[in-house]
Amino acid sequence: MSMQILDYEIAFTPLIPQQMLLALALVALACTALALWRLLPGWALRGLALCLVLGALAQPVIRQEEREYLSNIVFIVVDKTESQSVDIRPEQIARGVEALQAEIGTLDGFETRLVEVENDPGVADDGSMILGALAKAASEVATNRIAGALLVTDGQIHDAPALDSFPAPVHVLLTGQKTDWDRRLVITNAPAFAIVGEPVTLQLRIEDQGAVPASVQGMAHLSISVDGGPEQQFNVETGRQFELPLTLPHGGANVLQFTVRTEDGELTDRNNAAVLSINGVRDRLRVLLVSGEPHAGERTWRNLLKSDSAVDLVHFTILRSPDKQDGVPVRELSLIAFPTRELFLEKIDEFDLIIFDRYRRRGILPNRYMQNVADYVRRGGAVLVASGPAFGGTESIARTPLNSILPAAPTARVIEKGFVPRISELGERHPVTASLDEFAPRPASEDGTPGWGRWLRLIETVAPEGQTVMTGAEDKPLLVLDRVDEGRIAMLMSDHAWLWSRGFEGGGPQLELLRRLAHWTMKEPELEEERLSGRVEGDSVTVTRRSLSEEPAQITVTGPDGSGRVMDTVEVSPGRWVGQFKGEENGLYRLTDGDLEAVVAIGPTAPREFEQTMADLSRLQPLLTATGGGSLRLEDYPSPRLRQVREGRTAAGRGWLGVTPRNAYIATDIRQTPALPAWLLLVLVAVTMVAAWRWEGR
Repeated sequence: MSMQILDYEIAFTPLIPQQMLLALALVALACTALALWRLLPGWALRGLALCLVLGALAQPVIRQEEREYLSNIVFIVVDKTESQSVDIRPEQIARGVEALQAEIGTLDGFETRLVEVENDPGVADDGSMILGALAKAASEVATNRIAGALLVTDGQIHDAPALDSFPAPVHVLLTGQKTDWDRRLVITNAPAFAIVGEPVTLQLRIEDQGAVPASVQGMAHLSISVDGGPEQQFNVETGRQFELPLTLPHGGANVLQFTVRTEDGELTDRNNAAVLSINGVRDRLRVLLVSGEPHAGERTWRNLLKSDSAVDLVHFTILRSPDKQDGVPVRELSLIAFPTRELFLEKIDEFDLIIFDRYRRRGILPNRYMQNVADYVRRGGAVLVASGPAFGGTESIARTPLNSILPAAPTARVIEKGFVPRISELGERHPVTASLDEFAPRPASEDGTPGWGRWLRLIETVAPEGQTVMTGAEDKPLLVLDRVDEGRIAMLMSDHAWLWSRGFEGGGPQLELLRRLAHWTMKEPELEEERLSGRVEGDSVTVTRRSLSEEPAQITVTGPDGSGRVMDTVEVSPGRWVGQFKGEENGLYRLTDGDLEAVVAIGPTAPREFEQTMADLSRLQPLLTATGGGSLRLEDYPSPRLRQVREGRTAAGRGWLGVTPRNAYIATDIRQTPALPAWLLLVLVAVTMVAAWRWEGR
């Protein structure tokens, strides 16, 4: 809005430099003073004549300026971030902004610039950035047009340094009610990693804010769940930090959800919950390696296990050659008695994995011990059998009570010929062998033969149970995996894996294969064949479903508000299905395919916006003081009045706020005309000079 006005003023455009004009004026003044001192009768006329001459040299003109007066701009900055969406605040904002726009419309020469500020979905937990938005809007207009700014907010801003000064009064219209109150859960200390099976201590605090009712003061009800499982209930004291011991149930990511029960009258429940993801790690993996006899592959197992600093290895080898018959009893073969009873009866549950490497029955481990190993697996232990030629003979451990848990049975045939290990169709989908050919030293051949070296021995077995993930000569089972009750067992039907580590015919990924085998038996989550997981990047979640099934997976996603939707997935590699969705709000999302469940958290469950929910002016008060602004509560003044105040005057009062008219304009046309014609000036100078001469000459 603008207005055309003509403005007149007298200006001077000297014909000579100002310094020279000033010097002539001093000379004229001196001459006039001298005439007065000598009491010349025409001194006044002489002075007048000199003034007319100086005036002619100064060349006075009448300037006619056509001005277009610009409107005064008042910014209305509306905080529409998440904390402003609770209780009655949206209605307060709508009524208040409408009233402000109507009030500004009644002021002549004023216009409104509306700036609405929302949370940026592309920025995680950005908070209320209203002062930055005001600074940006103000930079787009001329400073001399800004008459004021009105901030409609709860005062909980997060960018106070973005605006340290403003050319006009800044006022705040505070949302919320004096009776508001809220309860908030705060996790003050939580580790990123913790040891599986050992207590980890978290520090929490439950804070009450605002006008808390007496009926709920002092105590709060806290629920805790791990990975979306059953909740544990606690009654805790509010306003005090307390320690909570928890034990992580498994390795990998453990998602912990803490929820404080929502009480009647709370402002919001968005800060009543918190989600933590703690990575569970094993303290020390205890492995028992039993080698039946010295052989070329024994060191391969030892190097693999000793290379991991997190592994405690107990290794014993039977050094007596199987064909040596010297009559010495087995129990007298070692200088120091090996603690077989302690290891296989009393402390067997302390081991995470037991490896039998070409072990044969020698009388060292009686059937009672082998039965205890089988029971150990059923209770959740893990066994890995690396077979040698003896596995198909009379000394095979398949002829011990361990046979009850073995997934494959020997046929007594040992195939002594070269073969290239192949990944089975099932193995392409199993995480232990999936993409193992990518570690081969050379590409696969045209017929699909992997690009690694051959092995030269295979113990023939039949595999009535378990999963055959690798095959060898004559397409016989080479690597068989199985679950037995709570435990796991793996069988490798060859003792020639060491050929890969020696580089025979190019070698192969022997260490990678054995590492995966060991970690699968110890139930590492990343190697689970049936697994549902999610990875969060900003507000986007990538869901991965790993399965041995060939059927496509449909994932049901349940959001923080309880709403559900079905997400399709795409098979990106054998046994690996991937889908993606965007979270519409921060919080905990539950994923399920009907059998498996997982949870992911987008952003903090209690975002920055809900750390402090009570309407408060303290963060904005320095800006109000610096600009002379004031504040009103929309609860008390739903339709605030606006007044025009001069710059530097008090800009706020009881029930009213002031805006400063700036009278900014742009000149659209300028015209200049001489104040007196040149001939008239000459006549006046001549008349005064003649008059002075006549007066003095009588």
